[in-house]
Amino acid sequence: MILRHLFSPLNNRRLGHLCGPTDAHLRSIEAALEVRIAHRHEQFKVDGPKAKAQRAMDMLQALYEMAAKPIPDEVVRLMLAGDVAPDAGPGPALATRRADLKPRSVNQAVYLDNIAQYDITIGIGPAGTGKTYLAVAAAVDALHRSAVQRIVLTRPAVEAGERLGFLPGDLNQKVDPYLRPLYDALYDLMGFEQVQKAFERQALEIAPLAFMRGRTLNNAFVILDEAQNTTPEQMKMFLTRVGFGTKAVITGDVSQIDLPKAQLSGLVDAERTLRRVEGIAITRLTSADIVRHPLVARIVDAYDAARRAEELAAAALEGLPALAAEVPAAPLPKTRVPKRAIRP
Repeated sequence: MILRHLFSPLNNRRLGHLCGPTDAHLRSIEAALEVRIAHRHEQFKVDGPKAKAQRAMDMLQALYEMAAKPIPDEVVRLMLAGDVAPDAGPGPALATRRADLKPRSVNQAVYLDNIAQYDITIGIGPAGTGKTYLAVAAAVDALHRSAVQRIVLTRPAVEAGERLGFLPGDLNQKVDPYLRPLYDALYDLMGFEQVQKAFERQALEIAPLAFMRGRTLNNAFVILDEAQNTTPEQMKMFLTRVGFGTKAVITGDVSQIDLPKAQLSGLVDAERTLRRVEGIAITRLTSADIVRHPLVARIVDAYDAARRAEELAAAALEGLPALAAEVPAAPLPKTRVPKRAIRP
């Protein structure tokens, strides 16, 4: 289907901002929606399947309306990733250095609402859905409002499928590589100088999960990141650190578990065990909430589909023992989630 549109009155400045440097915005839309866009001055033509061509045309119109100034690449990617425009996200506004920070999807808004309402919130979803970033933003907002006295960020020191061995330096230098994503979020939301001042007055603490045992955290905002790499015992230990006036957020992606294959993930176990506990909220984010490059959502969906196919194949083999002899001797690929963690 071919759709044509004439942007009038002619405004070359807006058209330049709409197209982006060397038509970069148009190329992003073409790649994400699988359409072709041609233009000559103010005349645009979109060629592709009906639904995708119409969405591309609607997006061009939305971009033209906001093209009074240059449009950043991330704005285009966010619009392609979600069902709502980046400035139309519902949910609470957060007091951080990023004045434009707000949820980009309905699920992200629900996630932030749950963090504000419940003392313990579990956020589960694939990479790029903003689980950690939004949790850190909510923590910074709570610190600025004096709702808490300090922020404590922690995560298990587990490598992503590699064994790095002993790292050089003192204790802080050894654990910094594991905690770098948390530092990056803090620097973006608070600024480098404010982060350093917060460390100096002990209003900010970042530590591996192993350092949490035996502590009681009062009047704090505690975030456990990469919780899929905890064991059930570690998860229970973390949850029982929560003291008076403390809010805890647990984030993780159950499709990226780096534990030994026979080890049950503490995040999977917690979701199953705590789902009916009053005062705890569990928020599920999906590939529709990803705010990175549009290809990231497709990659996540492809891996999820492959994993489901493996699980169905394994379940079919277990349910049909008579056919087991017909299966080749080579073992089937296994997922990272132990069988006992998979609910029927």
